Amino acid sequence: MSEAVNDQTRERILDSAELLFARKGFDAVSIREITGASKSNLAAVNYHFGSKFNLYMEVFRQRWVPRTRRIRKQFAERLADTPEPRIRDVVNAMVRSFLDGQLTDQERLIHGQLMQREIASPTDALKMVVEEVMRPQQQRLSDLMRPHLPAHVDENRLRLSLLSVIGVTLYFTFARPVVSRLTGQEYDDEFKAVLIDHITTFAIDGMNALNKEYN
Repeated sequence: MSEAVNDQTRERILDSAELLFARKGFDAVSIREITGASKSNLAAVNYHFGSKFNLYMEVFRQRWVPRTRRIRKQFAERLADTPEPRIRDVVNAMVRSFLDGQLTDQERLIHGQLMQREIASPTDALKMVVEEVMRPQQQRLSDLMRPHLPAHVDENRLRLSLLSVIGVTLYFTFARPVVSRLTGQEYDDEFKAVLIDHITTFAIDGMNALNKEYN
């Protein structure tokens, strides 16, 4: 079998496995379902991944992590022309990268579903994405905001504040059907612009409250 065919088979298995894991979770998906959906066989799964769990981890490494890195890259690009960004600049860049970024609707759906399944039944995949993706990004946000906060704001308080901002952003990113139904607004570019401004202002108010605690 040629290397190109091998690569195509591997990619088909990853694509099919990601869809199934996102829809049903790791435990509920069988190798038989994956091979059927990817038009492959058990030997191919074993050859490329060794086991269902190794395949699951590769779905995160080869699919989930790269999408997150795309968001992080957009965040960095939005701040590239701002040598000393203020808190508003940082928050706005982050919110825009999620709400107005380059992920397609299908990518966003799978991305959110896959992580929700993993959070509901954690595996080593959660540990991997927290340590390799989430923690470094949180530290980057902390480093950008720290110069604008009182010196005595402790790291834990800042960490909780950042998680609050991120949590609100993720909700408006991945709960779009709920947001649309509750607001009666279509999730179009105009509404996204309103949401970006709203979340940024909401987050700034929270960070200002953190400032006032020490004044």
